[in-house]
Order: sequence, then C-alpha cells, then structure tokens
Amino acid sequence: MKEKQYLALLRGINVGGNNILDVATYIQSGNVLFRNAEKDLGRLTNNIEDTLSKRFSYASRVVVVPHHELEHAVQRAPKAFGTNPARYRYDVIFLKPPLTADHAMKSIRTKIGVDQAFAGKGVLYFSRLIRKASRSYLTRIIQLPIYQSMTIRNWSTTTKLLALMNARAKDK
Repeated sequence: MKEKQYLALLRGINVGGNNILDVATYIQSGNVLFRNAEKDLGRLTNNIEDTLSKRFSYASRVVVVPHHELEHAVQRAPKAFGTNPARYRYDVIFLKPPLTADHAMKSIRTKIGVDQAFAGKGVLYFSRLIRKASRSYLTRIIQLPIYQSMTIRNWSTTTKLLALMNARAKDK
C-alpha cells in the first residue's frame, strides 16, 4: 500500500516515531512530519492519539493534516494574508474533524480594528494588529469548548511546514 505524507500537529508534547515511518519534527513544538499507508484520517488520528496517551500518560489531542490539505490551506489563504508581518501577527487555526470552519466561526469573536478572522477548508485564518495585540480576542479562544478540537500555528511556521513537506515529497 502506498504511503501518504502527513503532518501531525500535537498539542502539548513532541515525540519521535511510534508506529509511523520516516518521522521528522520541526522546531520541537509538536509539528511532526511522517508517512503512513492509512487512508482513513479519523482512524490515523485516533491511533496517534491512543499511542501518545498510553505512552506519555496524558489525554492526547492531535490534528492530522494530509500534505494536500496543508498545501490547500496555504494556497487558499485570504488575499494579502501573511504579507505584512511587521504590522500584523498571522495565525492558522487547524481544526480537528468533525469541527468545521463554518461552525468554528460562529464561536469566534473579533475585536474591530484589531482582529480579522476568515474561514477556510479545515482551517481558520486569524490576523491581529501587533500594536493592539493585547486587545485581541484570539487569547479568549482557549475558553471556548471548541478549543479542544483545534491547534494554532503562526503563518511562518505553517508555510515552513509546507516547504518541508514539499521537499520531502520530491525526495520520495
């Protein structure tokens, strides 16, 4: 069975490979690149969470993103998203199915003149004005019940992860 390339976005822990092949991590912050023959994303996610939970004695939450979905998230970002990092902080909020962007957007609040949020496929794009970042509503997201079904990466990390996945795809 042909292996597919995935990105596991871990919450709260960074580990090496357990039952997955060709593992590489990026900046030791829970960004794990790997290949696996499993086609069922839900099953793969559950297997990773179960393994991490047993191995490290914590309730693991993982968002697994296939290479093509990460590519889509970067390519379909809102116009000008990520283009002014001196003025804005840009984040991508990755959603764990069955949470959808439309459903998540109903819970997300933005502060006028500070925050902007946009829905994408399996992600939310969030930007905030750096000079007013202390007024941003993004920090309040951790109080929401849906927070357990998401993980946040900044735009720079997101685009670097895609570049790494693209380079690994060329090597295979």
